[in-house]
Formats: sequence, structure tokens, C-alpha cells
Amino acid sequence: MSTEQIHAALAALAAESESDPKKRPERPREEERLQLLGSLLAKTELEITAATRLTEEGEIEDVLETLLGWWEQLGRNPDLAVNVLTNRLQRTAVQVSEPEAEELPPGREAAFAAVMTAVYALGAQLHADRGDEEGTRRALSGAEEALIDILQGMHDLRVAIGDAAGPVSEGNG
Repeated sequence: MSTEQIHAALAALAAESESDPKKRPERPREEERLQLLGSLLAKTELEITAATRLTEEGEIEDVLETLLGWWEQLGRNPDLAVNVLTNRLQRTAVQVSEPEAEELPPGREAAFAAVMTAVYALGAQLHADRGDEEGTRRALSGAEEALIDILQGMHDLRVAIGDAAGPVSEGNG
């Protein structure tokens, strides 16, 4: 998809970039392509979210219906599916992590680790399918570390709300 096509799709969805039209050149530049794709993705995700809110019984069918459209576009290519899912999970991890924050609250830290566990697990399976034992080992190590981070984040959140004791300091144990 060219930059012009992406820009046209955004215009058709009434989701043109927030940037000042006076500062924007007549035609979108190639270096803006990924940012424009991100805008198109966000607009699409917001439309899907608005159409598939899981607030009432039976609405899961709406979510499944969107998946049917997703699968139709993807075709029967499992490697491509894993790449698309991994890309989506990595974007989710960045969104969960609050890149501007110096330190994440424990619940967000656990959520970030959960998403990264999925990324590593998918990667491990992909490496295993390709016969890459070393890549599989590296991905499994990442998944194991992320699982530990999930448990630590959940424990830290329990400590924060008083459901669990904090770490024992030297001299107090």
C-alpha cells in the first residue's frame, strides 16, 4: 500500500492526521508511511472496538465476525499469522508500558510481562518449527523471565493493597 493510498484511506475514514494541514505537504511523504499506517490501524481498531463492546450477552459473536474478516485477508499462511500477531503484541506491550514513565505500577508491569510472554512463546514455537534450537532456547528463556515478572508484578500489587507481606529486609527476618 502506497503512502498516497494510506492517506486516501484515512481521508475516507475521516481520520486524517492531526498535523496542521498548512504545514503538511500537498502529498504525503514516503517517510510518513509507517506513521500513517499506524493512524489507519488506530482508526480501524477504534471502529472495531466501538462495534464490538463486550457489555452484553452474545456480543462475542461480533468479535468473532471481525476475526472472520481478518482471516479472509490473511489467507491460510500460519507464518504470516504469527508475524502479524507478534507485531500486534509488541505494539500492545509498548502501549501498556507507558514509555514516558520512569517506573511502571505493578499491575501494568505484570500486564507488560504477560504480553511479552506471549511474544516469546510464539517466537519459541516459530523457531522450533524451523528447527532452530538455539533460537527456541533464547525465546523460551525470555518467556520464562517474563513469567517471573508477571508473578512479581502480581505479588507487588497484592503488597500495595495489603493482601500480602512485602519483602523481608535484613534484620527483620
